[in-house]
Amino acid sequence: MATTEEPRLTERWKAEWADLYSEVVTSGLCTGCAACIVACPHDVLGYDTGGGAYRPFHLEEDLGPGGCGHGLRGCTSCTRACPRFRGWESEADTFLFGRTRLPEEQSGISRSVLLAQATDPELVACGQDGGVVSAILVWALEHGRIDAALVSVLAGDGSGWHAEPAVARARSEVLAAAGSRYTYSANTLAYTEAVAQGAERLALVGMGCQASAPVVMRARKAGKVGRRLALSIGLMCSKTFDDSIFEEFFEAQYGLARTDIAKINIKGAFQIWCRDGSYHELPLKEAHAWARQGCKLCPDFAAEHADISTGGIGALSDWTLTVVRSDLGQEVIDEMVAGGALEVRPGQDDPAALALMGRLSTVSRRRWPVSAVPGPRVGVPPPKVPAAAASEPAAHSALAPPAPPPPPA
Repeated sequence: MATTEEPRLTERWKAEWADLYSEVVTSGLCTGCAACIVACPHDVLGYDTGGGAYRPFHLEEDLGPGGCGHGLRGCTSCTRACPRFRGWESEADTFLFGRTRLPEEQSGISRSVLLAQATDPELVACGQDGGVVSAILVWALEHGRIDAALVSVLAGDGSGWHAEPAVARARSEVLAAAGSRYTYSANTLAYTEAVAQGAERLALVGMGCQASAPVVMRARKAGKVGRRLALSIGLMCSKTFDDSIFEEFFEAQYGLARTDIAKINIKGAFQIWCRDGSYHELPLKEAHAWARQGCKLCPDFAAEHADISTGGIGALSDWTLTVVRSDLGQEVIDEMVAGGALEVRPGQDDPAALALMGRLSTVSRRRWPVSAVPGPRVGVPPPKVPAAAASEPAAHSALAPPAPPPPPA
């Protein structure tokens, strides 16, 4: 006699702010991506940057820092949005790719790996490496793919180095946001401004911690925010630094004032060009004390859940290593190449970049604590040297510092 199996019910999502506070915010897993803040429908979460904290906090004091009256009444938006809460990686992998990452896929699942360069000379000149991120944003705006992009800009008159979230709605605003930042900016926080201006389709540019947020939101049905984040561009990143690095390290130890610095890059060392035309290289290992707390347990170097991941980590400094991950990402790249907005070549043309991406991805995955969900540590090989002797290059590092390129114009 045939039997009919009862349909399996999906377990109701009940986790709320108290769970997020104890499991992520105060445990060290919080990266400060601010996804929980922009997803909160009650506007009761703030963002603390004091003392390099870069993490959310509850604005209402009635129930203490870990309590939320809305959570007690069933609101779960913050935990649904968090890309470090419980099984975030497998959920994001399954939603975006239809499967979870294989143990050997330390740098994530991808459709293709390319070296890319913008064909517009202005975008190349203003952008980092090949100007690919700027080119994608300009193309997406001009072709109606997005209404605005969530990016970062330098605060004030731009003469300093403090980065803050901003909205780019036109080519000129994309150019103003071009270039790398090595201090943290939670670009997701520009979401509210963009929506208030009428934008419905947004691109998000951010490190892996931010780039995972749109996918996690959609996978967990976190509401309108995830649906509006229509394109995610990830920046490969091993760590960012607290803003105090300028006064306490660059200036106090090497006499390089923030206002004198014209450009910074990291290629195995801090490469610093000053406005007087001088060039300096500072040892990266001396800056570890200024590494942002939220980066110390982050397992995602290669922005594994972005539609398109980018990094200037190879020997070819005028090309961007570009990892195309989603169907949407492949569609965008294909259309840009067909329309002449991008020039591409196989990623295998720069084997050092591919090897470095794999190595730094593994280094990042080793950070994930054994006390958390095991997914990010699956397949991670043991370190070849004792942990105390290992050094971890920061974002955009290369195997060895190349000869310094010409100073910026």
